[in-house]
Amino acid sequence: LSESPRVVLLLLSLLGLAAAGKLLVVPVDGSHWLSMWEVLDILMQKGHEVVVVAPEVSLHIKPSKNFVMKMYSVPYTQKELDKAFQAFLHAPFAEGWIFKRLLKAYKGMKNLTDCWVTNCEQLLQNKELIRYLEESKFDAILTDPVATCGLILAEHLSLPSVYFLRGIPCGIDLDSRLCPNPSSYVPRVFTDNTDNMSFLQRVKNLLFEIPLIFLCDFAFQPYSKLASEFLKWEVTVLDLLRKGSVWLLRLEFVLEYPRPLMPNI
Repeated sequence: LSESPRVVLLLLSLLGLAAAGKLLVVPVDGSHWLSMWEVLDILMQKGHEVVVVAPEVSLHIKPSKNFVMKMYSVPYTQKELDKAFQAFLHAPFAEGWIFKRLLKAYKGMKNLTDCWVTNCEQLLQNKELIRYLEESKFDAILTDPVATCGLILAEHLSLPSVYFLRGIPCGIDLDSRLCPNPSSYVPRVFTDNTDNMSFLQRVKNLLFEIPLIFLCDFAFQPYSKLASEFLKWEVTVLDLLRKGSVWLLRLEFVLEYPRPLMPNI
């Protein structure tokens, strides 16, 4: 390039042709939204048009003059939502016998999942809102795949999807990203193991993965059923996750166990 100043000049002039895009955002409430909001703020400063779809009852997702907010009604109250979030947040810090902790985690996840599934049902059944999304000609969708309604909309609207997440329970995000996650090396939740394990600790790690399989099947099966009914063909959450174009991970890699990453992460 140093020998071709005309080429450099041409490339710089083309930068002015870059146009802002129209982004559909399907967020997850709580701290997930607080993190995503910082990204949206920068995108809006750069001239992108942002449309956020969210339920009327939420913890932190509120209308703003900086973006278009499309809200839909849900059949639960603010008090019921607060209670579900508190139960979910306190479950990982419970003390006592390991199976008692797993039971609390199960109950906490079920309460919150019920709210999220209800949200998704109300959104997908809102024909007026779905028609608006179909006619708006978005360029991409930004969503947190922890609650998979954004994945369903991305498939329905044929939009490239950008995922913004910390992780998904039971590691199904690792499965969909094709990242190695062997139980013989990577510690599982509730085991208190490190990545330096004895043989018996590796066996314990493997055994603790079994109840998580059932836990995740219960947690994501309602979304698979909802997606299949709405899209009119059999599909699973894992199928939808694998279609993500870009994965933006909210991780501090110094604190994570080493593992390979795919090029779109």
